[in-house]
Amino acid sequence: MSMAAWCARSSSESRYDRGKRRPRRRGSRLLLPFPDLLENSSMPTRTLLLATLSFAMSICQARDSVAEVYSVYFGTYTSGGVSSSRGIYRSLFDDERGSLSEPELVAETVNPSFLAIHPSGKYLYAVNEVVEKGGWRGNGGVSAFAIKDGGQLELIQRRASLGGAPCHANVDATGKHLLIANYVGGNVVVFPILGEEGLGEPSCVIEHEGSSVDPQRQRQPHAHSINLSGDNRFAYVADLGIDQIRIYRFDETSGVLAPAEPSLVKVTPGGGPRHFAIHPSGQFAFTNHELTAQVTSFRRDPASGELTPVVTLPTLPEDFDGRRSSAECLVHPGGRFLYVSNRGHDSIAVFRITPPTGEIERIEIVSTGGAEPRNFLIDPSGKWLLAANQNSDKVVVFEIDATEGRLRSTGRAVGVGRPVCIRMFPLGD
Repeated sequence: MSMAAWCARSSSESRYDRGKRRPRRRGSRLLLPFPDLLENSSMPTRTLLLATLSFAMSICQARDSVAEVYSVYFGTYTSGGVSSSRGIYRSLFDDERGSLSEPELVAETVNPSFLAIHPSGKYLYAVNEVVEKGGWRGNGGVSAFAIKDGGQLELIQRRASLGGAPCHANVDATGKHLLIANYVGGNVVVFPILGEEGLGEPSCVIEHEGSSVDPQRQRQPHAHSINLSGDNRFAYVADLGIDQIRIYRFDETSGVLAPAEPSLVKVTPGGGPRHFAIHPSGQFAFTNHELTAQVTSFRRDPASGELTPVVTLPTLPEDFDGRRSSAECLVHPGGRFLYVSNRGHDSIAVFRITPPTGEIERIEIVSTGGAEPRNFLIDPSGKWLLAANQNSDKVVVFEIDATEGRLRSTGRAVGVGRPVCIRMFPLGD
């Protein structure tokens, strides 16, 4: 494998203040509110216990029905001559009803096409998907924002992403590092997070090399996403241009990426792997192929990070002869279902995941109620899916069937100009 890389061997300790921990849904405890009645009441003991239990359960249900409310941020495309968007927008999401408030502009910035929220909930990072002149493959940008009271965003810093058209970003579990994939640049970059001071000088830059069989889309590397394993030890980069998933060991102290052993897995030539999702168990992983509208499941070794392909299936009906362009790939929080979006067909394919093999079976394909579903998000409860329809300027809410994983349109939607990324974080008390 040919690869150019430089990575700093140490980086300064993160200076951000962790702040409040992520708020959790209020639980309920089953209490017997009137214990003295057991001795003094003339009611039969069994009847009394049943009445008390019924009372306590009603309180539990009332408490559990209190909705969790989230700040939802929408990344958009602002350029291209057809967009009404001016930057990043925000709504409130009620996870009891599955409803979104009317979006409001919270930051003006160019092409914030992918967002990442810091685990403290204090900062938001946005790639600025542009290709500026200069350098071998140009430069895009990455912007750091402070999340203020009321959800407004205050720009801390904008800096070069060190590659053209940055398209994906993730904050590691420690909150010390921001990892970026540059599509045109064909590279990945790790920036130290400095809290109110923004982002430091990169601790690691890795340039991919190579090409694949599609003469239009695969003449050079195109790093399309970078995802971390749940234990923060491995990073996976789906490179559309070379038909590979690159596997790196990640040092959460220094922010350095180093090739794992094995360092990659090859996928179907011409498929164009775009996004990557790891199963909650860590035992399986999935990638969607943008160019052929397929999805591949892998068995994953949590110790080495190694991926072993299991099966590749289409995400479209067999008789569909229109444009094929798969976009997003996500695993349900419960680990039983996989969802993949299709641009051109304007749909989401739903798959059932079968442990312990990692086999997948397609259940259904559902219209997203709009055009060009570039991105979607499943809320933490697993009850709702929010689909961003880029070319129809709206985000549509679907309800997820807990048993079958099927999607049902709620009829609820909000207007957002050219939405292409959705991220959410719970509001504080």
